[in-house]
Amino acid sequence: MTDTQDVAISVRGLKTFFYTNNRCNKALNGVSFDIKKGKTLCIVGESGCGKSVTAASIMQLLPTLSRIEEGEIIYHSDRGDIPLHALERNGREMRRVRGAEIAMIFQDPMTALNPVYSVGFQIKESLKYHTDMSRRAAHERAITLLTEMGIALPEKRVNDFPHRYSGGMRQRAMIAMAMACNPKVLIADEPTTALDVTIQAQIFELMDKLKREHGTGIMLITHDMGVVAELADDVAVMYMGNIVEAGTVDEVLRNPVHPYTRALLASVPVLGNGKDQDIKAIRGSTPDPLNRPKGCQFADRCDFATAQCQAMPDETHITPTHRVMCWRHEELSGHGAQ
Repeated sequence: MTDTQDVAISVRGLKTFFYTNNRCNKALNGVSFDIKKGKTLCIVGESGCGKSVTAASIMQLLPTLSRIEEGEIIYHSDRGDIPLHALERNGREMRRVRGAEIAMIFQDPMTALNPVYSVGFQIKESLKYHTDMSRRAAHERAITLLTEMGIALPEKRVNDFPHRYSGGMRQRAMIAMAMACNPKVLIADEPTTALDVTIQAQIFELMDKLKREHGTGIMLITHDMGVVAELADDVAVMYMGNIVEAGTVDEVLRNPVHPYTRALLASVPVLGNGKDQDIKAIRGSTPDPLNRPKGCQFADRCDFATAQCQAMPDETHITPTHRVMCWRHEELSGHGAQ
């Protein structure tokens, strides 16, 4: 791990469980990572692996029938270390941090905006609550943000309600809300899902500007390995509530030592290799989280599994920054993926 002087948020041994119908879903089962100041941490993995639950745990936006069972989430603020995991979900201190210092771009733009308030009102609401801006200054800031997001006629569209925005425009409005207060930490849950590639590039440039000018630490959840290669400083690969491999982007992409990481990379088409390139789908599907297999959760889908995989492997540090949970990582080390 890293000296906390360079870290915005430290997550250690985080376990988040969901309780439904007298059953327990261990959505996160001991997750540890750092979001560094001025750096981008990309969290990758298939759907259902715990990426969004990790973001919701940090923001204390978990549903009612869930709770953080173990571990800690420490926000290293200018006011000192704040244990986010111990704060009341809707308490004053959490509301003070949420939106102003730690902001989140949600995955679904169709449900994240309130339909009874204008888009401009929802952007300005955060500015009014967390800053001393005048009403006029907040209105100008909202227009500026919409302009930066590529919204045409922002002076007019700032007063429109969400139903008058397309899905992609709603996504951009939601990103504008998250960036309004220049947060210290930005958590982006697949922020460009509904956007075309031109707007994607524009949004990523704005996020990069936040890093450069304000030292913002970014946690980016994505399925797109191309985005990871382009934007990430650090990568954490999640599977069934565990980080199975983590390290710098060069370490993880050039020398993947967990079979799941290698399988994710092998399933991505490579530009320039033509239509006949061999793209390998990951066989099988993620197991039932309420009826998990023993040992390594990826064993049933792994081409390298042995009898030893019936026990959960310990976390091993290959380098000070590169760690993995796999019994056979030494055999895979040095054999980089294509």
